[in-house]
Amino acid sequence: MTEVSSQDPRLQDSMPAGAEAAASGFTQQQIEALFINAAREGDAELLASFLEAGMDPNLRAEKGYTPLILAAYNGNIDAVSALLKGGAKPDLQDEKGATALAGVAFKGNLPIARLLLEAGAGVDVPNSVGRTPLMFAVMFGRDDMAKLLLKAGACPTRRDGEGLNAQDLARRQGNTVLAGLMKQETRAAS
Repeated sequence: MTEVSSQDPRLQDSMPAGAEAAASGFTQQQIEALFINAAREGDAELLASFLEAGMDPNLRAEKGYTPLILAAYNGNIDAVSALLKGGAKPDLQDEKGATALAGVAFKGNLPIARLLLEAGAGVDVPNSVGRTPLMFAVMFGRDDMAKLLLKAGACPTRRDGEGLNAQDLARRQGNTVLAGLMKQETRAAS
């Protein structure tokens, strides 16, 4: 067990930051790693402590992941809530252009998707190949998620880098019900 993992910042009077970090035995890199791990593991109480002490809620980890992306992807709704309350930006993208909403659309986590949408997450933010959260929901058979995203204003005719849209993807998978629903949504918007 490392020195960092055996110490618990919650036991200290205040979380170290900057120059105080070195004085307390933690490096800034170790503090950031603890913060990122708290997001990944869903420790909302520890996240709140870090945020209250001034930690950047939009810190970037490996592959450009933010604490919000990690908490959302791992299904940690309390951590997502704490991060959003602490100022996390819902539309920050990782190195591949994925947002927190794209991750939960892929996984089908409706409560977290609702929370992100309520916090202003962009419903049609594309990744680096042009795929939107709606496209991920369709591709992975998350019909309820697709319906939620459509109600939130997702565009079923937006095309990705391959020239496909969510309707095309639904038809390709034989999901005629969802393809029909998207076709109705498109007509209603016209």
